[in-house]
Amino acid sequence: MDQEIDIINTNTRIEKIKNLFNNYKKQLVSILVIIILILFGFFFYQDYKSEKKEDLANKYDLALVKYNSGQKENIKQELKEVINAKDKTYSPLAFYFLFDNDIINSKDEINSFFDILIDEINLDKETKNLVIFKKGLYNSDFADENRLLEILNPVIKSESIWKPHALYLMAE
Repeated sequence: MDQEIDIINTNTRIEKIKNLFNNYKKQLVSILVIIILILFGFFFYQDYKSEKKEDLANKYDLALVKYNSGQKENIKQELKEVINAKDKTYSPLAFYFLFDNDIINSKDEINSFFDILIDEINLDKETKNLVIFKKGLYNSDFADENRLLEILNPVIKSESIWKPHALYLMAE
């Protein structure tokens, strides 16, 4: 008798599972298709980002090679495009290359590039504070005390490792 009840229970369970799949077949297939599409989309997006970063790296490297070989025309424009791509790695590198090699001399343009690095690129906290400090250091030669305080205020109010340097710069 117990064996028959077990067989009936097993058959009932199997029948319920079959009915569940038959009743919800369209919904289950739809969910499965959506999950597969999401996975493909995610991997496609990762590949796209990787290709974009590789293209940006190639553009940056090509500009540096041109500059070092003496072909200095269009270097400024090419590196500006790298900066405006707002990449965490190559935008700061391109800006500092332009700045260190005196390719850009306009104070407004330099400050606008600093603002792009500070406000529009998702840098980590300490790197962002370093860029703010560098902007303050650059502006310390010609900006008044209030403007310099406005620039350095985020670093001064934080617990950054750059806070003592910013305070020292303000004292000078």
